[in-house]
Amino acid sequence: MNNLWWKGEFSTFHVNWEQDWTYALGADKVGHAYFPYAVGTVYGDLFRWCGMDSTTSIWYAAGLGLTYQTYVEIRDGFSKDYGFSWGDMGADVIGAAFPVVKHYVPALRPLEMQISFWPSQAFRDGAYGAIIDDYTSTTHWLSVGVHDYLPTAWQRWYPAWLNLAVGHSVEGLDGKGGGRHVLYLSLDWNLQRIPGLPAWLQQVFRTLHLYHLPAPAVRIAPSVAWFGLRW
Repeated sequence: MNNLWWKGEFSTFHVNWEQDWTYALGADKVGHAYFPYAVGTVYGDLFRWCGMDSTTSIWYAAGLGLTYQTYVEIRDGFSKDYGFSWGDMGADVIGAAFPVVKHYVPALRPLEMQISFWPSQAFRDGAYGAIIDDYTSTTHWLSVGVHDYLPTAWQRWYPAWLNLAVGHSVEGLDGKGGGRHVLYLSLDWNLQRIPGLPAWLQQVFRTLHLYHLPAPAVRIAPSVAWFGLRW
């Protein structure tokens, strides 16, 4: 992590007020929410597998994800190149809390945060050391389990493994507030809901569902375009 992220000089602790919401048009905030959400989901399952009850495991997992992200934010505060971000910290809290909220609010359980990557030209040209640093290569998704929101009489006609997902990315970033938001609507494969799977394979697919697999999609902003498969 030191070599990947904190390469610059250290400084006294400071808050980054100037570029917090401009340099990536907020796409970084969605990423900050996704990471503790993914940690909370994976470790919550792991703790349950180890014998913890569902409530205890989800709280422990949320605390684990938020603790690590808090360390990252404080470390950023001592970096001359970054600085502590209240926006990032708020997104971290939201992401860590989402699995907990889903545990207590069953109506939200069919919602899943996801991520996907497709290398941008800037990344292919070597502008970024890691693809996760390039927000134009990253799309964040909210997958919706349509089947679970349908009336009971309709559910037999709609496959539980076929979700819809809304995606967000950015393009044309200049680091100063320039660029465009990009929005997608896509099918999403929730493979853990395929009937007849053994429990271990369901768990594999549950973890895999944190990543948005390639699927047919339509870009709805800033212009309309259809994709046979959107990565």
